[in-house]
Amino acid sequence: MSVVQRRMNARLLRFSTLAILLLCTAAAFGQADREAQYKQSIDAYVEAFNSGDDAKMSAYLTAHMADASLQQRPMAERLERYRSMHADLKSLKLVEIADVELSLEKQSVTAEMRAGNGETVAVSFLFDPQPPNKLMGLRIELGAPRAGGAPSAATSGPAPTNEDAFQRQLTGYLDDASKRDEFSGVVLVVRKGKTIFEHAYGYADKPARTPSRIDTKFNLGSINKVFTRLSIEGLASEGKLSLDDTIAKFLPDYPNKEAAQKVTVRQLLDMTSGIGDFFGDRYLAAPKDKLRTLADYLPLFADKPLLFPPGTSNHYSNGGYVVLGLILEKVAGQSYYDYVKQHIFVPAGMTDTDYYFTEQNVANRAEGYTKQAGDGKEWVNNRATRPARGSSAGGGYSTAPDLVKFAAALESGKFGPPSPGLGIAGGAPGVNAALEADARAGFVVVVLSNYDPPSAERVARQILEWTRGI
Repeated sequence: MSVVQRRMNARLLRFSTLAILLLCTAAAFGQADREAQYKQSIDAYVEAFNSGDDAKMSAYLTAHMADASLQQRPMAERLERYRSMHADLKSLKLVEIADVELSLEKQSVTAEMRAGNGETVAVSFLFDPQPPNKLMGLRIELGAPRAGGAPSAATSGPAPTNEDAFQRQLTGYLDDASKRDEFSGVVLVVRKGKTIFEHAYGYADKPARTPSRIDTKFNLGSINKVFTRLSIEGLASEGKLSLDDTIAKFLPDYPNKEAAQKVTVRQLLDMTSGIGDFFGDRYLAAPKDKLRTLADYLPLFADKPLLFPPGTSNHYSNGGYVVLGLILEKVAGQSYYDYVKQHIFVPAGMTDTDYYFTEQNVANRAEGYTKQAGDGKEWVNNRATRPARGSSAGGGYSTAPDLVKFAAALESGKFGPPSPGLGIAGGAPGVNAALEADARAGFVVVVLSNYDPPSAERVARQILEWTRGI
């Protein structure tokens, strides 16, 4: 080898070494930047979570989550789940960053946090590997039980890795919750069309000691909102209304004239209308047996000022969904209850789903029981808190098998484009229901309870965590 060649090779070696060092240094700085970015996103999530404010959580998700992920689920559903988790966990405090994976294929951070109710939870944040590395999803996994409770044998072992282990672990978990009188209701888990778990716990009627059955009818709470949304979207697809129409077009006598002129159907659906809730002092004072039609709910909220200019913020709104139901009645020329039964329940094969009157004698219907009344120590019937009939905002009844049929109808495209999934819950005193459907993984999880929140949602979250391993 000539002297010139040796010098050229030496220069190439030095250049290659320098290039590698520069690349490694750049990668290290890039990783450090991303870690700092992700830490800021986690801190912002904790701040939004602890606020208990729908608008702040909505702002966080809008700013930090990737557009493609946001489009997979309506903001109203995300806020419904947030409210449920906040009611259960109370607050979150970061303890430590437990795990970080920053590869070309996956960018994830798992944070251990202490909840205000005493539980330790793991919150996993999944970020897009591609710039600007926005949040693609997050999940909360329950860890140690809340203070004062002994750990269940079902939750103290490793996560199940097959269906048999899943069934054993879930059975132990639910048996334990039932013995503690923390859960009463039904659980149904379906995987790729096959039922892999179903069981009923507790009593549908405590004084009569009538046991719950897998086909017992439970109050769904706000899960009914998805029926309202689908109905409105169906009318829009038929050209019978536009999502940009205002309330005034259909309800010219609506009490709040500003809301009537400015609020659109789309804003009602997305809970960005500024219309508030009907729960509050007026609801507490109202004779519940007089709340029998959608119009009966209007005096509870419709004349109140808007919480914010329409479209500028987000606030959970039962009142807004009552207005949607009234718009539906005007457009369809029939009652909300009849329309939803004809266009949602019947096509989906939901034969045990309806909006029953409180005084109606309905076979196999669960009574609700709450500790949010009286001395807070004993379960008491929730009838005094319930309206005479549910509304387009919630309060209808269904069974676990019927909700599985509904999930299948959504996946098949019966009500529009096939849905990749659904996650929605409903809760009130003596009412808690959760429906989780993931078409890609093939799972449908239904948990219905006649106890206070988060009795059903807590079970559903645990099931979702365990299904990831099987």
